[in-house]
Parts: sequence; structure tokens; C-alpha cells
Amino acid sequence: MACLKEEQCEWKEPFYFIQAADPQLGLMKAWSVGDCENGGDEWGQEVMLTQQAVQAVNKLTPRPKFMVLCGDLIHAMPGMQWRDEQERDLKDALRGVDPAIPLVFVSGNHDIGNTPTPETIAQYRRSWGDDYFSFWVGGVLFLVLNSQLFFDGSACPDQRAAHEAWLSEQLDSTKHRACRHTVVFQHIPIFLRSPEEDNDYFNLEKTFRLQLLERFHKAGVKAVFSGHYHRNAGGMHNGVDMVVTSAIGCQLGTDPHGLRLVVVTKEKVVHRYYSLDELSKTGMEKELRDLLG
Repeated sequence: MACLKEEQCEWKEPFYFIQAADPQLGLMKAWSVGDCENGGDEWGQEVMLTQQAVQAVNKLTPRPKFMVLCGDLIHAMPGMQWRDEQERDLKDALRGVDPAIPLVFVSGNHDIGNTPTPETIAQYRRSWGDDYFSFWVGGVLFLVLNSQLFFDGSACPDQRAAHEAWLSEQLDSTKHRACRHTVVFQHIPIFLRSPEEDNDYFNLEKTFRLQLLERFHKAGVKAVFSGHYHRNAGGMHNGVDMVVTSAIGCQLGTDPHGLRLVVVTKEKVVHRYYSLDELSKTGMEKELRDLLG
């Protein structure tokens, strides 16, 4: 994608953004009753948590450049009961975000299906926008990927091929474009703890994983931010920081409901996970604020 504003392609000064994941309206009820295969018929808790996240972000000064939600916006899979209602209530909660803070949406498995189809992807696009795209902020190139096409694109080969061609073009372009950094957003983590770990529902298949990491390394990708795991995890490999961020909504581990603040400086990308309660009460810590100058 070309820069809509030419100045966004040029590095000027440090900035920060918000990364969040998995509001997943409906999962808390479904998880509590042991029926995660269904859509969950209550989602009031997730709406309140999303509203708390919105209020905490709105209080931050200076304003973040944008807020990205890394997938699983709602719990009900395509075609399942409650999907339209969950989507409606999430959009209502997100309308509270300060208009000066753009929202960026990333598709997750619950948004387009574990095995997406052309129809489920089209449905997502109608509701939330493109399932993959790039944009620039302050000299940094951001790539939003559709990781379900990595996980299982068997039912939509044309979409998978188009996504792959686009990604190759974007990664190749970093070699001759003046990107200060390149940062990737996707729902499924490339790995959780180590590139050598076993295949799992929560990571990408090992052979593909290692190939993707090598492609990212060669293109100079600084960090990959994801969700999906409902726990904080991640690690560094060959200069690529794989960041796995826990959920706004249902927690599957011991982390609190929260989101991540990410500061981008000329030299590095620094991030910290905050609980919603902590961020609401204290805002950004001094150590991160000092990086902004």
C-alpha cells in the first residue's frame, strides 16, 4: 500500500500504539459451562471488559497512534447462533473509542472459521474491513495478515494464493523502501515459547513456521504481535520478537484481563502488558513514557 500521506513514510519521532486481542464475546459463558463448541448465550462480562479497555485507552496522554485488535472479536463462529448479536454489541462498545484513535481489526479463527471459506472471508470483510492489508505510521510499515490462511486455507485456495502473493510483495518491498521498522499483526502466534516446539492448536505448523520466521528475518521484521492463546507468551528468534498477548475477554491462564502498550523508537520496539485495572488507575508507566521523549 502506498502512503496516503507521504509524511507517514518518513521517520519523525517515537510513538506508541495499543495492541489488544480476543474480546471474544460469548466465550466466558461457554467456557464456564464447558461448551465452547457453541456460541455462548451471554456476553455481558466481555462487553463490560471491552468498555473498561476503551475507557482506559481514552484516558491515555498523549493519544496512541492507533489501537489494533488481533482477532477473535466474537466467539460465535460463522453461521452459529448469537453471531449477529455479539457483533452488534462489540461494535456498540467500540464506538466509545476516541475518534482520534483509529481502530485496526485483525481476523481470527472465530471471525472467519477454523477452515475459512470465500463466503466467511467475504462476510468478515463486510463487517470489519479487509482481512489483510498494510499501512504506514511515522516511517514504520505495519502488515496485517490473515493467519487462518496459514493454518488451513484448504477451502479457499484462491484467497490463500492471493494472500501469499501480496505478502511476498510486501516483504520484498522492505529491501528497497525506507522502513524504519516492519511490524506484523496476526491472530495465531507463529510459536508460543520456541520455534522448535511441537505443533499445537495455538501455533503454526512447524515446517511452515520456520519458513515464515526466515522470511520475516530476511525482510527485517522487528516484531510479530498476536493473540489466540488467551495467555501471555512469546520469545525472540533471529531478531524477530514473537509477542503473544493475552485477552481482553476470557483468560485461559493466570493473566489478568488486559492489553499491551507498544512504544516505537528509532532503534527499537518496546512493549508491556497492562491489566485493565492497572491501566485505568495509573496509565502508562514512566519508563515507557520517557521513551517518547
